[in-house]
Amino acid sequence: MSTAAAAAAPPPIATPATLRKVVVASLIGTTIEWYDFFLYGTAAALVFNKLFFPEADPLTGTMLAFTTYALGFVARPLGGIVFGHFGDRIGRKRLLMASLLLMGLSSAAIGLLPSFASIGLAAPLLLTLLRLVQGFAVGGEWGGAVLMAAEYGDVRRRGMWAGWPQVGVPAGNLIAAAILALMARFQTNEQFLAWGWRVPFLLSIVLVAIGWWVRASLEETPVFRELETRDEALPRAPLAEALRKRPGGIAIGAGLRMGENICYYVITAFSLTYVTEVVHMTREVALNALLIGAAVECAAMPVFSWLSDRIGRRWVYAIGAGGQAIWAFAFFRMLESGATPLVIVAIVVGLVFHGAMYGPQAAFIAELFPTRFRYSGASFAYQATSVIAGSLAPIIAVALFKQTHSATPIAIYVAAACAISVVSALVARETKGRSWAEIDAGA
Repeated sequence: MSTAAAAAAPPPIATPATLRKVVVASLIGTTIEWYDFFLYGTAAALVFNKLFFPEADPLTGTMLAFTTYALGFVARPLGGIVFGHFGDRIGRKRLLMASLLLMGLSSAAIGLLPSFASIGLAAPLLLTLLRLVQGFAVGGEWGGAVLMAAEYGDVRRRGMWAGWPQVGVPAGNLIAAAILALMARFQTNEQFLAWGWRVPFLLSIVLVAIGWWVRASLEETPVFRELETRDEALPRAPLAEALRKRPGGIAIGAGLRMGENICYYVITAFSLTYVTEVVHMTREVALNALLIGAAVECAAMPVFSWLSDRIGRRWVYAIGAGGQAIWAFAFFRMLESGATPLVIVAIVVGLVFHGAMYGPQAAFIAELFPTRFRYSGASFAYQATSVIAGSLAPIIAVALFKQTHSATPIAIYVAAACAISVVSALVARETKGRSWAEIDAGA
């Protein structure tokens, strides 16, 4: 059989039972990894400024805590490159297992870390090192989890199948916020700072064991297995091939991520600091608002993923980004009110608009690249943006507020980022309904 003919041949079709198993495994694993990653962000907003940077004033301490938080994002592109390289060379599954184990061990180690009062400067340095390991692990997780679901899924419902691992992001945030909210509810502030915050990190060991058990029985994706049978060598440097052959895909993927990533971390990380340190509401109110918002987004995202299979990825994404750009201005007005119902509505609506982007995003970005370098190309487009978007968003938001004593510049910052995502969605080629064989043939 010729190479061209092999490229056009469809891969084996997964049975519904196998597909459900893959989706559940991807969702559970992603939820666990992002639980660990977001747990750090929530703790950075509420705890780390006091335990690891106690000699700074509250806002400066928070900025320092968010700086260590940002370093996790800096490590994510490196994780995406390394895991993407081997994921395109030896398959998706093995790399998924490695990323899960690495994330769980580093998160549990954070839960055992002594504070500044115990070991001085070594405490924030070790915290920073463990955050880098977290970022490296989660940098490889996204591409593998999304491709496991997308490459098993059929062309008509790929947006929905690939969108399920995306639900793991708000689900992980939901679990992290829920556990921290429970700890805050039943503990005094002194107990929470003394030891209560450590419990959610140590729970990572149990969650990772569950995720490992679920993922262990998965097989490699049919698309990758079919690629291995072709009369052609797998790429020696898949990322270099992606940069050379699909620079437009990487640029579009990065643009799609810009607004989505910035708005999410302003809503889920900075807003906790804003509500507690500026508006002077309780930590419990802030965590409960985030808890409700994450729950609503978990329910909304599959709807947007399904909708992207009906009307296309571009329009669903553009509507979500455009709505978020407008909502940013109402968002801070509602937080400033100090009224609990308005704070909840602000976060819920913001996360629904985010879900309209994040739901279709997995299929949208994956479909920009052929199978030969899909893991590397999609991971790089996704993770590289996080360095200048999500990692800096809480820091920039705090700095803007310290400089101007107003939330309006922060709203403008979010709106400008979302405008980039709107433009990226509208200039992209619609990928709904294209088979993997067609995408590969186009390469």
